[in-house]
Amino acid sequence: MRLTVLGGAGAWPTAHQPCSGYLVEHEGFRLLVDPGYAVLPRLLALLPAHRVDAVLVSHGHPDHCADLNPLLRARVLGDVPAPPLPVHALPGALDRVLALDQVPLEHDLREFDAGAPFEVGPFRVETWSLPHFVPNAGLRLTAGGRVLSYTGDTGPTPDLVALARDADVFLAEATFPERVRPADNAPMLSTARQAGEHAAAAGADRLVLTHLWPDSDPEVSLAAAAQAFAGRLEVARPGLVVDVGQS
Repeated sequence: MRLTVLGGAGAWPTAHQPCSGYLVEHEGFRLLVDPGYAVLPRLLALLPAHRVDAVLVSHGHPDHCADLNPLLRARVLGDVPAPPLPVHALPGALDRVLALDQVPLEHDLREFDAGAPFEVGPFRVETWSLPHFVPNAGLRLTAGGRVLSYTGDTGPTPDLVALARDADVFLAEATFPERVRPADNAPMLSTARQAGEHAAAAGADRLVLTHLWPDSDPEVSLAAAAQAFAGRLEVARPGLVVDVGQS
């Protein structure tokens, strides 16, 4: 299993960092997880739109799904015909994105309930309902005996330890280094320090911090996570490639 980071900024994209977007590949199957703002240009630098086999979305905030619209446009209006794209999301999460366009954007929407496992190509997907401002699904992808766990956006919860249990890679939201701002958002977002604590408690092998606040210093977040997690640690930057399960 291979993870390629397309973007990892929270809230809005910067000049150098798209929002959340991750390409996960196994046995030739290409799964796009969370096509957030500005993710599509990064994706198209790697492969044409018609080569995406499926999309999986953690939740309906636009920094995690807005570029589904141009992806579908590229597939429908491009020179290479593409079949309807399977798109997996929580019920209603993509209603607004899919309503943006007058062009019939062919897709195969497959809504799932958090807590229910399902299959996407070669991946087994287990899901958790995690606390956020809108319904959000934590995603645990297993293929070839390897595990990639991804939080989407979430506040702290014991379910994160179950999500990341013995994961080869834990891709964890870490919007702020040490404390959430403003403080009343603390139940709905996580810090790098908390991501490190959850990764350590779960026995995850590798922690990748993502959804950092735009233009924040990633070294500060790495230092905060390292207070709790002694394993391999990095920040989700565009172009980062992780062969899941390999040192």
